[in-house]
This record gives sequence, structure tokens and C-alpha cells, in this order.
Amino acid sequence: MRLNLLLFILTFLIVKTIAADQGNTAAKSFQCVRVHEKITIDGNLNEGVWKGPSYSDLYQQEPRQGEKPSQHTEVWFAYDDENIYFAAKCYDTHPDSILARLVRRDFVFGDPSDGLLLYLDTYHDRRGGYLFYVSSAGTLADGTFDNDNKETDLTWDGVWEGKVQIHEDGYYVEMKIPLSQLRFQASDYQEWGFDIERYFSRNAETDMVAYTPRNESGFASRFPTLTGIQGIKSGTGIELLPYVTGKAEILNKSAGDPFKSQTFTPGLGLDLKTPVGNRLKLNATINPDFGQVEVDPAVLNLTDVEYTFQEKRPFFTEGLTIFRFGRGGINNWENYNWNNPSIFYTRRIGRSPQRSVSADYADVPKGTHILGAGKIVGEILDGWKIGMVHALTKREYGDFSTNDEKSTLEIEPATYYGVVRAQKQFDEGKKGLGFLGTYTNRFFKDASLNDELNKNAVVAGVDGWTNLDNDGTYVVTGWAAGSRISGSKEQILAVQRSSLHYFQRPDASHLSVDSQATSLSGYAGRIVLNKNRGEWSLNAAIGAISPGFENNDLGYNSYSDYINMHISTGYKWAQPTDFYQNCGVSIAAFTGMDFGGNKTIEGIYTGGWMNLHDLSGMGYNVNITDETYNARKTRGGPLTINPASQGFGAYYYTNNRTWYVINPSFYLRFGKDGKYQDYSLGIEFKLTPTLTLNVAPDYQINDLNAQWVTRYSDQTATETYNSRYVFAQLMQKTLSTDIRLDWIVSPELSVQAYFQPFITSGRYSHYKALVAPKTYEFMEYGTGQSVLQTGKYSDGTSYFILDADGKGPAKEKQIDNPDGDYISFRGNAVIRWEYRPGSALYLVWTQSRESSSPNNDSVFGRFGQDLFREKPDNIFMVKFTYWFGS
Repeated sequence: MRLNLLLFILTFLIVKTIAADQGNTAAKSFQCVRVHEKITIDGNLNEGVWKGPSYSDLYQQEPRQGEKPSQHTEVWFAYDDENIYFAAKCYDTHPDSILARLVRRDFVFGDPSDGLLLYLDTYHDRRGGYLFYVSSAGTLADGTFDNDNKETDLTWDGVWEGKVQIHEDGYYVEMKIPLSQLRFQASDYQEWGFDIERYFSRNAETDMVAYTPRNESGFASRFPTLTGIQGIKSGTGIELLPYVTGKAEILNKSAGDPFKSQTFTPGLGLDLKTPVGNRLKLNATINPDFGQVEVDPAVLNLTDVEYTFQEKRPFFTEGLTIFRFGRGGINNWENYNWNNPSIFYTRRIGRSPQRSVSADYADVPKGTHILGAGKIVGEILDGWKIGMVHALTKREYGDFSTNDEKSTLEIEPATYYGVVRAQKQFDEGKKGLGFLGTYTNRFFKDASLNDELNKNAVVAGVDGWTNLDNDGTYVVTGWAAGSRISGSKEQILAVQRSSLHYFQRPDASHLSVDSQATSLSGYAGRIVLNKNRGEWSLNAAIGAISPGFENNDLGYNSYSDYINMHISTGYKWAQPTDFYQNCGVSIAAFTGMDFGGNKTIEGIYTGGWMNLHDLSGMGYNVNITDETYNARKTRGGPLTINPASQGFGAYYYTNNRTWYVINPSFYLRFGKDGKYQDYSLGIEFKLTPTLTLNVAPDYQINDLNAQWVTRYSDQTATETYNSRYVFAQLMQKTLSTDIRLDWIVSPELSVQAYFQPFITSGRYSHYKALVAPKTYEFMEYGTGQSVLQTGKYSDGTSYFILDADGKGPAKEKQIDNPDGDYISFRGNAVIRWEYRPGSALYLVWTQSRESSSPNNDSVFGRFGQDLFREKPDNIFMVKFTYWFGS
């Protein structure tokens, strides 16, 4: 916050040097043997190959790091021309105490069951690779890891087999991984890195071949070598996944709606995976359907910043590690009011149609149909990792009815989306360089859409990192990107005036609106210094987003015209004591400004955490911000004061091995601008070994002194540039609950359900107008000479008439009463049966109900009555897939 504080923290970190020894397992090796007998994957390990020499050199990572495991483990590797085989005997002196719970696929790091992870660095680049997991109950998980750390991406789904059996001396694990699922060097003799991780639940013990010592860094670089693999080739076969869908929609239509309320839509589609050469792989999808994914939660957004949702569609989540941008080389990423732009935000592809049409009734698709998409990932040209995504979406039309007259309008043009990514590591991962580019091009048929959407958009960026010392303690990483959009004069004018840019701000001398422009360009970037190793941490960054930076056609950015910087430090007590397993504290100072030099944020942060021996834990955080300027509160108007505030939050969680887990948390913020309170509680009930219920209620109270309402022109408001910027006190209460039910009948058959009741109520009062720029002073309507009148429409809703000087010359303004309630209930249930590896049958039911009203009664008291008298929208879908491949 203060310059002297920043200098003190930086000086302290520079003079404080922590030296630590690293355990070195990279020099070890184990031989994988060629097998000629048939191996049956059943978890019994009856084959002769599993009677040969084993590898058992594991050590505890937690809780007693470096000591021998409390239970013995043996592993074997074998291969033939088609597969890699892996087997493990996880011995247990009390096999009746093995914790074996069936959970959903890929739920590995939250699973309290005993289980075993296999890591494979198939390129032997000591940076990343694949992981495969089998729990003692038979749950499977797979994914990838990268950047020489243990951060994993579980969105990758391979087609492989894994089985487990509990025996009288422990549990045995057996895997068969087709070579067609792996990428590796084209060489007659293979050397791969490998690691084993066993979780021993009742001791909360993690045993590994190669672990990262506390306060150290590096993961794949520590792997021992798997040798002996000769004469194999990466998969050359094509994988096909055709699918058939049937969807029935039964929608709740209001009286008089002329459009169909019941429809049935059959569908066909195809997913394809095929190698391109030895080091690239093509994933393609034609006419995809993602009806089996979980629905998005409900939100009510009263800000000027777009709300984003998590990507859940398999094609777009799988294997996207290569597209991560700007974070290479470091193991700690901190923000402090920096909203990092996403150059590639996959939810843009297939987004909701963007054209806004006013009509009595409308029948429009909820999303844009994807005609086809392709993705290529792999390596070329001596270690350059590349990734490409190309997608084409359909031209969408909507049917509208106004005064009994129907019309059909184009609401989203056909659009091409393209992404190209390349990255290379140098000097054994100590340096890296990458490039990321995106391109969006729209094909308009309705000329009026030219004035609502950009014609095309390009974003290009470079990123990279370098170690500042030989052991990788200090690392600098960074990125820089430029953007350019083009379109009609009307569209580019709208972009300049949009909430992302606000070029029309009357007191911003560094900004101006160009009404004749047909393009807009900008730049953004950030550089970060991080300390990757040691008890003491250091993270410092400076970033900037120019006023003209625009990447929202295929990326996401919440606002521009921003410069941000911070410095933070902390200390981690990683060695266990009698009281805790590990704990840590951190402190940071941060500041930000616009390109005109107006300071928009300044504050300090401190936080801490503690993990206990029983696997429970807790943490806290404190934020204190100074008075600064707010460039967004008037939504394109002049600056206001951003009052000082104080915030405090804390959380706690219990041991996840018990039949219930509780995770309460809260966050409170107070200041002149109002009060914000958020209370949440996560509860997990393990009702049976196969049935889990999660309930997570969240209650928010947002009591704002100056919530934006509207702006209107008034020539007498000379202090505020001939406009009145109207605010009001807002009392908003929101209650929501995420409910998840997982019934895992077997590793192949599961029933999963997600439901979310959501209720919010907003009440506005004390309407006021900003008195002068760079202040937090307001004139409240209805006081002094000003007037606040209330009226009612014929339908019973109300309005207000605002007048700043009563009978004086000031212009009056009529606004609708913004009070309102919104309630919804949405969710879906999915039955998934993997009847053979890679092939599945889905039965899906999705329902949504919603109701909104301007009533002044308590919506919380009327929740059930209002919500369940609304007829729901129901969607039923069946999807059948069949995998062809080797």
C-alpha cells in the first residue's frame, strides 16, 4: 500500500535466503518387460509376468515425509505391441479396514478411499504427462499434468481398463492402457518417467516413489525412468464415437403464446480421434450434443460486468492444458483485484444468440448450434507443443410475435472461430516461450446485424518464463497481447461506449469517442516475479490493460483501462508438530489506477491457513482498502470517490474420511458504501458406500448505499456534465442452495443429480443523484427543493418521478420502480451406463422453473407458493454412444 512497505517487504525477501536439500529420485530406474502371455484385467494378478521382480521403493510424502511407508507396496510394468500394463499389490495388515467408497469418475483428490495413482511422463521431457487412478472400490480417474508441478487436469478422458480386488493381504490393482491413448517419441527404444502415489486412508498417509519435498518445487523432473520398452509405436488407429440422440421438450408457455410448447428432436453426431503423424492428435466433432452436462446455476447480476460460467462440455474441457496462457514456470499465481483476461474462453463457441429483439412472444434457441469443431494437440519441430481449435457455428433464426404478427429474424450469424497455440521449453524447462492467437469471423446475411456485432476480431499474444537462478528458486513469467476488432461505425461506436471501455467518460482526458472508427485496437500484459521454493514466499506483479483492448469475441475480459501492481510475501511452517500438520500466513500490498493516473484501488491483505493431523483445517483473510476513485460507478459518467472499506472472512472444514463433512465459511465487508455479508455452508453426507449427498446453502446480504439506477440528461446539472447520475440505497438478499446426489451403483453405472433453488429480493430506497465528480456526495430526491413522487400503472406496478428542483428549470425523470423478486429452481439428473469401455448410454432429465414479480411482500415467505405454482420447463433426452477403436 505504502511505498516504504513495499520496499521493506522486497528488501526482507532478498536478504532472507533459504537453502534446502532436494531428494533426487531421477537417477533411479525400473525395467518394463515385454509380455507374450494374455493378461486378463481383473485385479487378481494371476499372470506369470507379475511374479517377476517388482519395484517397491516408496516413501512417505505425508505425514512423516521421507520415512518408510507404514504399509508395503509392490508394482510391476509390462507391455506388448498394443498396450502398457501396470499392476500393484497394496499390502494392508488389516484389509477389513480398507476404506472403499464408490464415487463418480475423476473424483480422485476429494475421494477419501484408499487408492493408487500412476503417473507417466511418456515424452520424458520431465515437465508433464498422464495420470491414471484406481481406488480400492474400483473408481477410475485419468488426466494430465504439466509445468513440472502436481497440478492436474482431470478433463482428459482416455479409453483404458482398470480393476481392483481386495484380498486377504490388501488390495491389488491392474491396468491396461492402450498405446493409442498415449503420445510419445518416435524411437525404437523408449524411456519414460514414472511415479506411483498410494493413499492410505486411515493413516491419512500418502506414499510416493518421487515426491516434492516441503518448501521445494519440481514434480515430473524428479521421476525415475521406466526402461526396457522397445519396438512400439504410438497409436495409428482411428477412434470413432458415433451417437444418436432423442430430445423431448415440454415447455411452459404463457397464455396467448403462438409457438409450440412440445417438440421432439432426433439427432445424429460423430466424435473422431486420430493421430496425425506420430506426435499430433486430431479430435473432431460433428453436430455435437452436450445435453448430458450439468446445468448452469442461476444468478442475478446487477453489475456492469458480464458473469462467466464454468466450461462443462467434454470436447472443450478435454486436453486444453496447452491453451493455458501466461502462467508457465511458476507455482503461485496471485491477483489482488487484477482480473486476468482470458484470451481463449471456450464458452464463446456455442454461446446464446446475441441479437436483442423486443417482441410479445419469442421462440429462440438457447444456444448456437455447433456444426463442427476440430482440435489438434501434440508436438512438432523439436519440442514445440502446439494446439489448434477450429469451429463453425450455425446461422440461427428466431421466431417472434408482436400484436399477433409473426416474423422470423436472424439472431446470430454463421461464425468461424479459430485458435492457435505453440509453446516450447528450453534448458530443461528453465525457460519457455509461447504464442497464442485467436480469430473470429462472422458471416452476416441480415445487414442489420452489422450494427450489433463485430465483423471480425483478432487477438495475438506471446508468453514465456525464465529462471533467475540455477535451482529455479526465483522465476519471472509474463505475457503480452494485442487485439483488433473491426465492424461498422455504429458497432465500433457501441463497443467504445460499452461497459468494458466507457470511452465517453466526460472527465477522462485520456479517453475519447471516435464516431467514425471502423476498428479498435488495444494491448494488455503482465509480468510476475515468484519465489518457487523455500519457507518464505515472494510474489510481485505489474499488469496493464489498455483502454482499447477487446478480446470478448473469443475470450473474456471484465474491464479495460487499468494498471495493477502488488507485492506479497508469506511464511509456511511445513514441518508437522504435535499441534498441526502444516500452516502458513501471507501479507500483500496492492494498488491500481487507470491510464489517466487516477488511483482506483489501494489496500493491504493478510491471510492464513492451518491443516490439522485429523485432516480438518481452517483459514482466514483480511482486506483493508483506502479511499480511491471509482471509474465505473457512474457507468460512463465522471469519477466518484470509492470509500475505504474493511473485509474479513474465514472458513473451516472437517475430516473428509468420516461419513459427514462440514465446510462453513463467511465473508463480511463494511464501509461508507455499505455492507456485504456472505454466509455459506457445505455439507457432505456419505449415506452408504455408494450414495453421497452434498448440500451447500449460501446466504448473501448486500446493503449498498449507492447502487446504480439510471442516468438522464439535464442541462441544469452543470457540475455533472449536464447529466443526472441516479443511485439508490439497495437492500438485496439472496438465498441459494446447490444440491448434488451421486449414486454410483458400480464403476460403470451411475446416477447423478444436481438441483439449485435460488431466491433473491431487492428493495430500493433513498433515491439520490451525484452532486459533483470525484466526490461521494449526493442530493437525495424528496429533500430540500427536490421532488420524489410515486405513481401506479394500471397493472399495479409503480413508478417514480424524480425532479431535482421541484418547480425550477431542472428536467424531471420518470423511472419504473426497480424493486423486484426472482425465484428459480433448476437442475438435471443423469443416468450413465458405460456398457463397454468408451461406450455409454445416457438418460437425462432437465427441469427449470422461474418466477419474478415486483411485489413488496417478503419473497422468502412466499418461496414455495410462488415457485411451485409455476409450470416447469422439462427436457428429456436419451443419448447412445458406441466407441470404435484399438
